[in-house]
Amino acid sequence: MGQLGSILPLILLVVVFYFLLIRPQRKRQQEAIRMQNSLTPGTRVMTTTGLFGTVVAVDNDDVILEVAPGIETRWVKAAIGRILTPGDAPPADETDADEDGEDKSESEATVDRNDGQDSSTKQS
Repeated sequence: MGQLGSILPLILLVVVFYFLLIRPQRKRQQEAIRMQNSLTPGTRVMTTTGLFGTVVAVDNDDVILEVAPGIETRWVKAAIGRILTPGDAPPADETDADEDGEDKSESEATVDRNDGQDSSTKQS
């Protein structure tokens, strides 16, 4: 009876590790494989490195992504991190705008930060 009492915490620890770590990780891996196998041409995706592109063709284990008009690259399916929905897509044109909606160039922003003086001509 004493041996069962000393082994029981070890068994409980293995069961807790299974349900908290191993099982959820296996489920995520299966979902990722399912997502990667469901890729079709025309799908917008993001790779695990953060590159956005559109699937042009799907080979056995490879995917050809168009990252810019006329620029195609070959990736392994496992490198596809997620499929983008229209709401997930990054904005096409990001500009620095102030509250009035007017664009500010970098030089104007530098002048504003340095109390009207350009940092390259500011004297100590």
